[in-house]
Amino acid sequence: MEKLPHVVSAGDIIQLSHVVMKTHCGEVNVVFNKRFSSFALYEGKDGKDFLPYQVSSKFRPRDLDKKFIEGLRKWLVDFQLDEGLSNFSFLREIKEGDRIDLACKIVHICEVAKDEWMVFLWDGTDAPPISLPTKLEDDLSNPVPLQLEPVALQRDLLCTFPAVGTILRVIFDQGMQNQYLHLLHSGKWVKFVNVLCEVKSGFWLGILTSFTKLRYTPNDDQLISVRQRLYNERLSSERGCIPYWCFPWSRITEVDYDDVPFVTLMDVLTYSEVTAKFKCVARVVAALPWQAEDLRSPLGTYRIRLTLEDPTTRIHALLYGEDGEKFFDGYPSTDVLRLKMNKLLGVAVSDNAPRTPPWAQFCLKSYYLSKNEAWGSRQYRIFGTKLE
Repeated sequence: MEKLPHVVSAGDIIQLSHVVMKTHCGEVNVVFNKRFSSFALYEGKDGKDFLPYQVSSKFRPRDLDKKFIEGLRKWLVDFQLDEGLSNFSFLREIKEGDRIDLACKIVHICEVAKDEWMVFLWDGTDAPPISLPTKLEDDLSNPVPLQLEPVALQRDLLCTFPAVGTILRVIFDQGMQNQYLHLLHSGKWVKFVNVLCEVKSGFWLGILTSFTKLRYTPNDDQLISVRQRLYNERLSSERGCIPYWCFPWSRITEVDYDDVPFVTLMDVLTYSEVTAKFKCVARVVAALPWQAEDLRSPLGTYRIRLTLEDPTTRIHALLYGEDGEKFFDGYPSTDVLRLKMNKLLGVAVSDNAPRTPPWAQFCLKSYYLSKNEAWGSRQYRIFGTKLE
């Protein structure tokens, strides 16, 4: 593996000598034979000299090479690959099991386990909501996670993420990490060709496989400019923070603060003050307890933990006491409570059909459990909300 070309940056230049051109499956390929072929890698348009940073054992430099390298560097300054805007999908267009092309910004890269890395991608759009398993009782033994990574990202890091639009987690297929990781840098836009899209724990997951390719992407690329323009237009809209997929909107909840602007759950997580009030549109992907007969304590007090989800993230929010009384419109019978919870959780009438929780409005307030550790003990609670 160490003798193969290791490109430092997309846009670098490779020189190939004594290779054979052949047609395979209708495509023209360069065939490299280590017995007589050679290669050399040079820095791209920002390179200052003509010294390759990697060469194969049979490479022999020539004075003529400098002319070719200099010409390619000048050409790269204004180079735009005519790919067509329609060839690359938005995150809102992904489907499970598909292999798609994406043009996204890398917002973060981290090691989530020993020698296992994860890349966080964003393009300003909302990925489609995912149907969930039918059996709510599975949440006892296998709770719905708040994130795919084993340990939640620190709040300081989340504050650097965009507050609107899905953050797609991407992992590497076996053997691919060493080939791709060094080419990916936080803050850069990258075009990914042939990314496998899967679903894990109710989250979208991208996988970079042996069929995936990376494309050189300058900051002024037309495709990137379109995505940034659409995102800026979305932010300037009154409904920019409302999930793309909640329209047309079936209002299953009413809230007390109609005149307050909506925010995303990422806005809630990254708000600058510990205590605050918010209004969001989200889905309830899990509840604990979920059985109608267990929603109240033996003393009759509502105490439920709901897991809320929007395109940006998930959070736990408590529904307690008088807020629960308002939410369920008092103390209805067990049968009525069961119907309300089934509607909230998207439980289908037919057996074994996946759950599709509806979008609903919620008023949320954040608070802390310990004054000495306000941020570390921060919690969220639903208030001022009524389920229809």
